[in-house]
Amino acid sequence: MKENISLPPKPTSISFSLSLLFLPLLAAATDPVPTPWPLQFHSILLMNNTKGLLQVVDLWYDWPNGRNFNIIQHQLGKKLYDLEWDNGTSYYYTLDANKECKIRHFPVGILRPNWLDGAKYLGQVYRDGFLCNVWEKVDFIWYYEDVATKRPVSWAFFSGMIGHVMTFEVGQVLDDPNWQAPVYCFEGAKQEHKAVLELPFEYRGLVREFLSIPMVI
Repeated sequence: MKENISLPPKPTSISFSLSLLFLPLLAAATDPVPTPWPLQFHSILLMNNTKGLLQVVDLWYDWPNGRNFNIIQHQLGKKLYDLEWDNGTSYYYTLDANKECKIRHFPVGILRPNWLDGAKYLGQVYRDGFLCNVWEKVDFIWYYEDVATKRPVSWAFFSGMIGHVMTFEVGQVLDDPNWQAPVYCFEGAKQEHKAVLELPFEYRGLVREFLSIPMVI
């Protein structure tokens, strides 16, 4: 009669046990990170706020020269020019016969190319027909980036305002003469000082960017 022999359990490999232990850490370490903005680019954005008011924004970002330009066309309305400098000064003006201009002074410069550093990764979703990685930055903005091309697709502010990226041209630069605010901006234009220093540092550039898309002058 054959004797039944009970074999001891096979010991678990130490390396296998360690790999199981560190799986959550490895998963976190491999979360995608947002692509830094190019130093210079041109983009056309479709902006929609919670009231359904539409804007087309012609965005020129020029980090090496410390400047950012939003040319904002309101649906069936006026065209506003929002010229931002890294010294904290923003000019809001029209080029029509009304010659409107307002100057705002912020204690922060324009958004840095790496302004999304430290954003919380939320996963992947389809946005505007593109599979996107999504990040949340300090409960203020949600940023959607195309998985395939690493280009921005959309971003949404906490207020409900949503931007849809229609074009994204890396390396495009607006000619220097177009960056000059009109002379009437320097002839008694209304000036405002926006205090955002009481906010956490990571909010400040975002607050300026959010405030830089005004509905009216």
